[in-house]
Amino acid sequence: MCVNGENMFDIKGLNKIQKQLKELQDVLASLNGELGKIKFDPFDPCSIEKAIHDTYQIIDECTTSYTSTFTISMIKDIKENFRSEILKKAAEARLCENKEIENE
Repeated sequence: MCVNGENMFDIKGLNKIQKQLKELQDVLASLNGELGKIKFDPFDPCSIEKAIHDTYQIIDECTTSYTSTFTISMIKDIKENFRSEILKKAAEARLCENKEIENE
């Protein structure tokens, strides 16, 4: 469509995208503060695994009401990101500890 020499386009699906972004925002808001309570011993593999399990459980409990495919997919990504962060933090802590021992 052309109006006054400018091209105009109808963009369909914005309502769906806005709804999906709102759901994602709600998911993140529901997790705010809950995941900060996760503690673990970076030198204990069982503690690390428990932290990952607890993280998944908290995410599941906070997101049970969301059923859209988009949101479920994002929740899976959120879980994987937290898992990766826990493993990264544990590895960093072990590395720092090893460097401190080497410097003694």
